Amino acid sequence: MTPNPNPKTAKRLFQYALTAKGIFIAAFIALSIGVAAELAGPFIAKNMIDDHMLGIEKPYFETTQASNAVSYQGHLYKRGDRFEANESKGQEVRILQTGRSFIFIPEAVVNPNGDRKFADGQFTIKHGDKQETYPATKLSANELYSFYKLEIPGILKLVGLYCIFLIISIFTEFGKTYWLQSSANKVIQKLRTDVYSHIQRLPVYFFDTLPAGKVVSRITNDTEAVKDLFVAVLSNFSSGFIYIIGVYIALFMLDLRLGLVCLFVVPLLIVWIILYRKFATRYNTIIRSRLSEINAIINESIQGMSIIRVFRRQKQTNEEFESLNEDYLKHQNKMLNLNAFTTHNLVNVLRSFSFAVILTYFGFGTLMGGAAVSIGVLYAFVDVLGRLFQPITGMVNQLAALDSSMVSAGRVFTLMDEEGEAVTDGEMPRYKGNVQFKDVSFAYNKDYVLKNINFEAEQGQTVALVGHTGSGKSSIINLLFRFYDPQKGQIRIDGQDVKDLPKQWIRHHMGIVLQDPYLFTGTIASNVSLGDDKITREQVDKALQDVGADRILAHLPQGFDEPVVEKGSTLSAGQRQLISFARALAFDPAILILDEATANIDTETESMIQSALEVLKKGRTTFIIAHRLSTIRNADQILVLHRGEIVERGNHDELMQHQGRYYQMYQLQVGTTTSAESETVPSVSMASPTLA
Repeated sequence: MTPNPNPKTAKRLFQYALTAKGIFIAAFIALSIGVAAELAGPFIAKNMIDDHMLGIEKPYFETTQASNAVSYQGHLYKRGDRFEANESKGQEVRILQTGRSFIFIPEAVVNPNGDRKFADGQFTIKHGDKQETYPATKLSANELYSFYKLEIPGILKLVGLYCIFLIISIFTEFGKTYWLQSSANKVIQKLRTDVYSHIQRLPVYFFDTLPAGKVVSRITNDTEAVKDLFVAVLSNFSSGFIYIIGVYIALFMLDLRLGLVCLFVVPLLIVWIILYRKFATRYNTIIRSRLSEINAIINESIQGMSIIRVFRRQKQTNEEFESLNEDYLKHQNKMLNLNAFTTHNLVNVLRSFSFAVILTYFGFGTLMGGAAVSIGVLYAFVDVLGRLFQPITGMVNQLAALDSSMVSAGRVFTLMDEEGEAVTDGEMPRYKGNVQFKDVSFAYNKDYVLKNINFEAEQGQTVALVGHTGSGKSSIINLLFRFYDPQKGQIRIDGQDVKDLPKQWIRHHMGIVLQDPYLFTGTIASNVSLGDDKITREQVDKALQDVGADRILAHLPQGFDEPVVEKGSTLSAGQRQLISFARALAFDPAILILDEATANIDTETESMIQSALEVLKKGRTTFIIAHRLSTIRNADQILVLHRGEIVERGNHDELMQHQGRYYQMYQLQVGTTTSAESETVPSVSMASPTLA
């Protein structure tokens, strides 16, 4: 199952994002304020350059008002843009710079732009083949300062304003980062919860074809990759998108023509993202799939480590792992090559080309005899345009994470799209446990493994299922638990069709003891109650005592509170089985299934729990799948299955008198046991392979 990302994936991710929309909105507001505050910097710099640092080259006029005026050689001069509306202007003068010197020209200058020179009291401005000459005087440092002194308050005001915007930017950056990440964590928490909850609803047969390692990879690795989407990718793309909008607004405010020229960056970026994802999606789909397969083989190797060691399969297992790992590395390298070849190169090319366009535009404007833009505008424009490529770099660098996250999200949603079982609240009263199979036929795929099964089991009866491997014993139990439903026929409990009842309600009053019981990490007591609040500690202790576990487990330092590691590997098979028996007894089921429950128990332990079995079966309908036919001699009904059909039925004595298939199996087993005992070999070691 290798899903591909599609538009629905993005839509579903957006729906999950809406679960934390309040925090996301707060983050975007903070982001917008931060972008505006940050982009205010170039505008402040533009005003500082044009209005104050280079403002000295603007026209000055002689005045009689001392306010905002400069005294020079007994005359008062004021910059033209600082006159009041009703204030009269006198003779125009100019102060122009050439090299590191500033020159006072006591008359108006027609066009101050051009190649400037000052020599022998003459200031010359060349415009191509033409030139203009004006009488001029070089300003001393003190005289120059007297003209600049009036600009200092304005410069300090702009610096203070810049600091305010800088502080706003710092706080909004913190708010944006914190809110985006906290909202992302909230979204991923819900996604993981939903995935895990959905897994609990998936039918049992789903896990027959999907290895546990792949399921774990979906819940952990893939959801973590989706987290990267919200934390890193969304942060970079959303901030980048808003930043780019803000930059272009700033560019158009600075100069409309240059802003239009720089629009070429946007379509190039969009085309690149589309082309990049076309190749990256292909690689990432394989990468995520191989990662799942690696997790699956690691999980399988750990679970079967003893078998690998016993049969010396280390080399073959390593080769399988290395093959997967090599393929994973190969496609990771393809992604690295794709990123290295394109991401930074693309941004650098775009940046260089944009600056070349601006310089060309400005240069041609100068050569044509007029400045295309002022120095302040040019500085601000270059500054703002440089800031444009910061978010573009962030977005391009996150393309790999974006595509990987979308692939992972597609895998997660594919798992969540698997049809699950409906969960119905509440529970039904404890039923009696009268079970009826009527004309039941069932197939896992095409071929029927059960054919026309008919039998009845009344409350308190014990029904044994025997037969060779593949005869259909476990399939009957699977149908009883409703892990599967039959294609034909009916299964009734207390006269009611099981299909008319919620599966959880039916299973609530069923218990099972497996041949190899599964114990969870915790304590012996917690493995009996499984954390059910309805089962008290007194009931747990009594269940363990009734099955004789208090004698078998008496040597443990902490008794029934002894810690149990995963799968109960520190306990013997007999001890685990006793705990499993106590678990079934504590839950007090109406229907009890013993699936070869005594196959792995030694003779001494078996004799100890035989009496416990009688207690366990009392008042319950019990189904036993047995290897050892000696353990079912007291069963009320024995069903002998062969190739999915019931070929014999009756109690032990009746079947022995019939001398059919059951009689042959019993004689074969008893004969094997007798032979084994004559060779002083325990009977348990030979009984298991005989029947399955």
